[in-house]
Amino acid sequence: MNRIMDFIKKQFIDVIQCVEDDADIVAWRFPMQDFEIQYGASLTVRESQMAIFVNEGRIADVFKPGRYKLITQTLPVLTNLNHWDKLFESPFKSDVYFFSTRQRLDRKWGTANPITVRDKEFGAVRLRAFGIYSYHLADPGLFHSTISGTIERYTTEQLEGQLRNTVAGSIATLFGESDVPFLDMAANQEVFGAALKEKLTPVFLSFGLALDNFVVQNISLPEELEKALDARISMGVVGDLGRFTQFQVANAIPLAAQNEGGAAGAGVGIGAGIAMGQTMAQGMLAATQAANPPAAVPPPGAPTANSPISTADEIAATLEKLHALVGKGILSQTEFDAKKEELLKKLG
Repeated sequence: MNRIMDFIKKQFIDVIQCVEDDADIVAWRFPMQDFEIQYGASLTVRESQMAIFVNEGRIADVFKPGRYKLITQTLPVLTNLNHWDKLFESPFKSDVYFFSTRQRLDRKWGTANPITVRDKEFGAVRLRAFGIYSYHLADPGLFHSTISGTIERYTTEQLEGQLRNTVAGSIATLFGESDVPFLDMAANQEVFGAALKEKLTPVFLSFGLALDNFVVQNISLPEELEKALDARISMGVVGDLGRFTQFQVANAIPLAAQNEGGAAGAGVGIGAGIAMGQTMAQGMLAATQAANPPAAVPPPGAPTANSPISTADEIAATLEKLHALVGKGILSQTEFDAKKEELLKKLG
C-alpha cells in the first residue's frame, strides 16, 4: 500500500519547453527538482533554440528545433547510458538544458587602455581601438561543458566580459605584429577587421560559439598624442611659412577695413590695411631679390670697379662709404662683402 501511495504522490512532467522571457539568457535549466519525466512526454524546441539532456553529469542527447515524443527511440544516448530495454516505459530523471542560438548583434568591444606599438614614422605610439561584433551559440554541448555548466541561468552579461578581454588581447597582438603605419590604419580598418575575425574564430569555437562578424570602427591615439599629430599636420599644410604669412596678411586687410567705430575706426582700419599691404609687398620684394639678386649699383660719387684706387687710405675710405650705405639699406650685406673682397685684392 505504501509503495502505491508513493507512486501516486510522484509528480510527472508531460511537457518540456522553454519560453524565453529574457533576451539576454543564453542557457537555462528546466526546473526538475523531484519531478520525473513521463515516458512519452513532449519536448518542444523552438526556432533559435537547442536542448540537451544531461544524465548524471554526462551530456546525452542533443535536440535541434522541433517537437519530439520522448521515448527510447528518440533518446538513444540516454537509453544506452541507462541500459534501458527498448520496452522500458517507466518515468525517468534527467537534467534538461535549453540554449538560445539567436545571433547576438551589436556587441561592443574596445581597448580599456592604450596599446603601445612601434610605428615606422612616429616611433613608439599608443593606440586605442573600438568596434562591434556579432556571434551565436553553435555547439550547446561544448558550451555547457566549458562555460555554463550547471548554472541555472547563464546570460550574455556573464559571457561577454570574457569575450571582450579575449578580443582586446588579440588586438594587442595584431597591432604589435602589423607593419602598417598609423597614418594608413584608417584606410585599412576593414583589413584589420577581417584579420581579427580570422584570428578570433578558433577562440570562439573553443567556447562553442560562432563568430559571425567583426568590425573595427575606429583606431585613434590618446588625446595628448592627437594634439601633437595635429600640430605636425598643420605644419605640413602650411608648407612655406613666409608665403603663409603673406596669405594671412592679405586676408586680414578686408577685415581690418570693416572695423567699426565711425570715421576714426574706418581710418584705423584703412591704415592697418595699408601697413599690412606694405608688409606683404616688402615680403614679396625680399623673396624676389633673394631669387634674382640685382647687380650692385653704387650711388653718385661712390667709387666703381673701374675707378683708379691704388692706396690703402683710398680703399679704407671707400669701404667706410660702402658700409654706410649698408646701414641705410641701400646696399645689402652680400653686396658689401663682395665689393670688400674685390678692393682688398687690389692691395695684394
